[in-house]
Amino acid sequence: MSIESLHASTVAALSAWSAPDAEQDSLRHTYLAFLDAAPQACARASEPGHITASAIVFDASLEHVLLTLHPRVGKWIQLGGHCEETDETIADAAVREAREESGIPDLVLSTGPVHLHTHPITCSLGVPTRHLDVRFAVVTAPTSDGSPPTIVRSDESVDLAWWPVDDLPENTDLENVSALITLGAAASRAGDLG
Repeated sequence: MSIESLHASTVAALSAWSAPDAEQDSLRHTYLAFLDAAPQACARASEPGHITASAIVFDASLEHVLLTLHPRVGKWIQLGGHCEETDETIADAAVREAREESGIPDLVLSTGPVHLHTHPITCSLGVPTRHLDVRFAVVTAPTSDGSPPTIVRSDESVDLAWWPVDDLPENTDLENVSALITLGAAASRAGDLG
């Protein structure tokens, strides 16, 4: 468990990933070039930018998604954040973040990324940087009554709620979240879950 294993796992995951379109494939190549040039790319201390991991969390029916009202972004987005040295792989980082931010222990992660997104942000470093986010899909275990599981909001979130996939809140980062829902649901329906 180290920044080196995170780096290697991210390179492996992105090298094996078949991007859904030319734009995503271009981002995949950009991420790989960044990882090649920056051995500490997965460490939050990397000021020029760093790899982050996130997950769109679906209930077992794939009819609801769990979104967080992010305090820095100010919009409803997927769960995720910085990689930690305790994460062995980029997938481990994504599922850890999803568990920490949702309070749901029983999550099944997609076998590989479903989407990439790069965005400028002033994160915990306190200086402007760039997040190169590797996004996965996660599905919860079924509940006895078929409803989405109970959640527990972490301190990293202003709010946390389940939303129908076709009725997202007004203040959602629709451009990114909609694409992530479409790609994540497709991966989940195809059985691309670990």
